[in-house]
Amino acid sequence: MFVVKIPGINGLGKTAGCEKAGNAIINSLREIYSSEVGNPINVDNLDFEEIHLDNKNLKLTNKLIYKNSFEIYETKPKVVFLGGDHSVSYSTTRAFLDYCDNFGKKPCLIVFDMHPNCMKSPEEPNNITWLRKLIEDGFPSENILLVGIRNSHESELEFLKVKKIKTISLNSILLDIEGNCDSIMEFSNGKELYVSIDMGVIDPVFAPAAGYESEVGGLTSREFIYLIQRINKIKNLRAVDIVEINPNKDKDSQTIKLGAKILGEIV
Repeated sequence: MFVVKIPGINGLGKTAGCEKAGNAIINSLREIYSSEVGNPINVDNLDFEEIHLDNKNLKLTNKLIYKNSFEIYETKPKVVFLGGDHSVSYSTTRAFLDYCDNFGKKPCLIVFDMHPNCMKSPEEPNNITWLRKLIEDGFPSENILLVGIRNSHESELEFLKVKKIKTISLNSILLDIEGNCDSIMEFSNGKELYVSIDMGVIDPVFAPAAGYESEVGGLTSREFIYLIQRINKIKNLRAVDIVEINPNKDKDSQTIKLGAKILGEIV
């Protein structure tokens, strides 16, 4: 398994500290000896890389993330990116789009988040605008699925409606989590799959240090672990990112431990 640390932040000044998450998650993973299905986890056997960034130069940062991500898609069968805040997902998914276009593959993006991240974007997209910028750059909106959104700006709701972006609500998951997993698997069938995990999709009771802001009423940690275990069985899963963990805000490292648990279920 290839694991890449991307310590990028561009969160309107509210995500400082998220750049430390990659190392914190990996250190916590050392305390997890196996996945729940019994697969041993040996951190020293994992293939790690870090994209070294200057967060004061956003244009250069995005170019570096894009370049490295594109090369990874060409050479690695599966990769997990550890952010950083959600702004890093713009460059990783844009590279994913171009990789799929170059090789005649259909890209598919599933985003777990509390917000749609579809506010109007400045030149260099941040953690609440990156998905809109990606769609405006050509990612096919019919191949995007948003899961767990629970607070959207009016302009975002209109954008989602115009672009006909599919969503799965939290209530729908609560009513039939297994059936919704089946729907996710069906949605990604025949496509190259990228899954983006903003830890804010999980309720702050279980993930108190999601990087940007807290939104009550999210998934439980157990519900999300089940979801990611099912998704990890998808054969065409090519990339996952785990973003928006801020070690500076994390009480008793609870969010970091959950991020490591999620990573452990993937690797």
